Amino acid sequence: MKEQNSQSTVVSEVNSSEASPSSTGENVQRHWQGVVKRRSFLKGLGIASATLSAGALLATEGNAQDTRSPGKLSKGDAALLRFAAAAELIEADLWQQYNELGGVQGGNPAYMAALSNLDGDMPQYIADNTDDEISHAAFLNAYLISKGVEPVDLDVFRTLPSSQATGAKDIGRLTNLMKLNVDLSWYTRYRSGQNPDLGAHFKGPFSIKHEPAIPLNDNDTPPNQAQPVPPATPQEARMQAIANTAGFHFAFIEQGGASLYPTLAFKATDPEVLRILVSIGGVEIDHFGLWHDKAGNAVSQPLAGVTDPETGLTFPDLNALHSELDQTNLILPEPCEFISKSLPQCSVIRPTSTQNGGAVATIKAFTDDLLFLGQSPAFFTLVNRLAVEADSVRRGF
Repeated sequence: MKEQNSQSTVVSEVNSSEASPSSTGENVQRHWQGVVKRRSFLKGLGIASATLSAGALLATEGNAQDTRSPGKLSKGDAALLRFAAAAELIEADLWQQYNELGGVQGGNPAYMAALSNLDGDMPQYIADNTDDEISHAAFLNAYLISKGVEPVDLDVFRTLPSSQATGAKDIGRLTNLMKLNVDLSWYTRYRSGQNPDLGAHFKGPFSIKHEPAIPLNDNDTPPNQAQPVPPATPQEARMQAIANTAGFHFAFIEQGGASLYPTLAFKATDPEVLRILVSIGGVEIDHFGLWHDKAGNAVSQPLAGVTDPETGLTFPDLNALHSELDQTNLILPEPCEFISKSLPQCSVIRPTSTQNGGAVATIKAFTDDLLFLGQSPAFFTLVNRLAVEADSVRRGF
């Protein structure tokens, strides 16, 4: 993991014994407001009621899962939902940035036009995806509270800068969309008959390195410029390359969720927790299928060939390669090796192993993506602790 800018932020956590076990909507709402007030008070004093330590990152199978009382979550099931809540808060943060600039109610006309060159419904899809992630985060934290479990609060880490382009709100962020390394190995993986859970390794069809996925400022990309296909000016090409990067980043983020949720679900003990993970996971898979389709339009005619004049990134015509590993309309998962190489190939989500698709793998992928560029060491301590605790869970039956 690359070194990150250090900050003196202290993480405040509320003792889980304060959470009410009531499952009624009124009590959940009242308690959630109380948690927020107590957290704000503690953070204002600079007091932490629970500290993070290196030992917290060494969760073992023995303490990750325990027996549960009636109406209570086991420690393992709570760990699964707490990591899911953290992941959804992270996703909601990045999607809110996309939505402010490019959603159907977005405020940057040129960015919206460039996204619409990928598909005319992109602004609506962005808005809907944003709503989905916000609902997931809110539900998971409310459910945890209803079961007497400490919810996940990342607000103290909303310190990263916003875009200065027209349409962006000038508020602190959890995530950084301004210099991404977008892993495109998923593009090849889902067209291949091989499976990373059985040892296969994949490279993407091209590389996206240190590229913004949102406009940075109005001088770089004027908000009211035209966005013809193909772009006619360097600034139009710059904006289109940024929108193309976003299109591929959407798919990268959601394919991660498509793998994460089945991986977490395999570990759940409580049928209701299993229901939650499978139900939310199905929406993440739906998101991935949508964005997989739209990303292909950036690398097929008539849009293929756009080059960012600032970074030199070119979006090639992948269909010109005449290869099934590149063909842009092959978006449905190709049948692949599954469970054993001796069994018939099967069309499945992959990976779904803890090693390749679990919580720790998710945080590593986000970090390599530079999604957390500039975050504090305390942030990494917390999210890695939650990830290790989730991956350490073993089913209790």
